[in-house]
Amino acid sequence: MRCKKAVIWLFLLLIVFLMSGCWDTRDINHRVMPVVIGISKDSDQFKVFLQIPHPQQNIIQTKVVFGVGETINEVVDNISADMESSVDLLHVKVIVIDRHLAEEGMKDLISGIMRSRDVSSKALVAICNDDIDQFFESMETKTSPRGTTLLDFFEKNAGWDPQVALTRVWEVYRSIHSYTRDVAIPMLRIGETTLVDHVGSAVIKNGRMVEEINPNETLLFNAFNGESTKGKIEVLNEGSVLILGNTMEHASEVQEGNPFLYSKIKLDVMILETKGDPTQKMIEKGLEKLLTGRLNKMFTKLQNSEADILGLGQFFRKEIPRMDLKDWRSKYYQNLSTDFVVDVDIRNSGNLKNPD
Repeated sequence: MRCKKAVIWLFLLLIVFLMSGCWDTRDINHRVMPVVIGISKDSDQFKVFLQIPHPQQNIIQTKVVFGVGETINEVVDNISADMESSVDLLHVKVIVIDRHLAEEGMKDLISGIMRSRDVSSKALVAICNDDIDQFFESMETKTSPRGTTLLDFFEKNAGWDPQVALTRVWEVYRSIHSYTRDVAIPMLRIGETTLVDHVGSAVIKNGRMVEEINPNETLLFNAFNGESTKGKIEVLNEGSVLILGNTMEHASEVQEGNPFLYSKIKLDVMILETKGDPTQKMIEKGLEKLLTGRLNKMFTKLQNSEADILGLGQFFRKEIPRMDLKDWRSKYYQNLSTDFVVDVDIRNSGNLKNPD
């Protein structure tokens, strides 16, 4: 008899444990999953925009909702309470941050996102260079029926170009706590004939925007960070070429406390157009001169802002004692001497008449 009662109690306890495992789950039909979130700040109040896919017959439309509050979580909770479904941020793919907030500093914002884990750390980050209210209003009226235009802008198998930076939440968070690596975040504005215009990248140091670089300079940033520059067209006095691939070589040393870095960018290109009758050597030298000058100009700008988005400090972590790495940006980076070399190899000359 006692054995029978024990079995019954064990069975009841098992049922209780099984029922408690899914008490707070919601059916997918009762959840809304934004793909884009926009964030601005006015005084102590955050304004949050959510672009939410809205399935219709045979198409997916989008709608934009927004709210205001003292914290991001408060705003999302208020929006969720006012909607017929619960808001789930785990599927957010792009975070758009207002430029004024980026210039003020995003350290607390990014840390909060990483801490709460409501938004994936792999979500891409962009900065709105226009009024963010008008930006999201434009997105609601101009977004195609597929509803993923902004996401496709950053997708490598869709609309991404090699002069667009791809920076994720975890990379921004890492740069905030790193002595030797900063990041660049793409800057967007409302397009006249397209949904958005890419205007370059914001240079982020310790979570705050301190400088900006143009799209051509962003291409070099991507090259230093291992991204392929394949598909970019460069226009020269001698004509235009298409980049087919790129590789990089680095050599670093510290002499009498002063760091020195040698960096070589090797580009494989194809000739698209020519002006007059230039030789291959003329085109190669012209492109090498153009990119070397562009790289040196960008490095001077970055050095003045003490922002190391190229991650050059990474090459000196073995030469500089760890206790001194905290002074990389203010001390060593300012005294860094560089020798940037661009080596161009023409793989396809097309119909060029003078190959020598």
